[in-house]
Amino acid sequence: MTKKFRNRYRVESVRKKGFDYSRTGSYFITICTRNKEHLFGKIINSDENNKDVQSQKMILNDFGEIVKYCWFDLPNHYPHIILDEFIIMPDHIHGIIHINNPFDGKIHHGLPEFVRALKSFSSRRISEKRNATKPKIWQPGYYDHIINGHDELINIRNYINKNPDNLGCLEPEILYKLP
Repeated sequence: MTKKFRNRYRVESVRKKGFDYSRTGSYFITICTRNKEHLFGKIINSDENNKDVQSQKMILNDFGEIVKYCWFDLPNHYPHIILDEFIIMPDHIHGIIHINNPFDGKIHHGLPEFVRALKSFSSRRISEKRNATKPKIWQPGYYDHIINGHDELINIRNYINKNPDNLGCLEPEILYKLP
């Protein structure tokens, strides 16, 4: 085998080395669309009648609705997770997943499996709508952060809640909270 491309195009993992991502805990994830393509909806002016107010909102399209459905369907496939704050933006999603695996000596799924499932389930359904055979919806990989404590959880929830403001959205219609 030639040494020409050895380790040249390899991307280092951002996962914490040696950490067990099936461990009980809270995790913040961000998943982006391939090439940051705006697939899940668009941002529009929310008040056409009041030109003095520059408010905008995100409107989910069919693909965004599919991602929303797949996110909320995850606990039906993985009973040891609890979903928390979640938001869909035009080209990415943010969410918090709490894993509560029992200490029973069995091997349980971890965060990479939940992300894989979300990407796979949503890609398959979106590809069906697009009449595409090879789903190219998500970029490879994802960002995760292990949430350390209640204060950090509150800060990340606030970040998710305010994420539309970063794009000028003042009315986050796509912000979903579970009771």
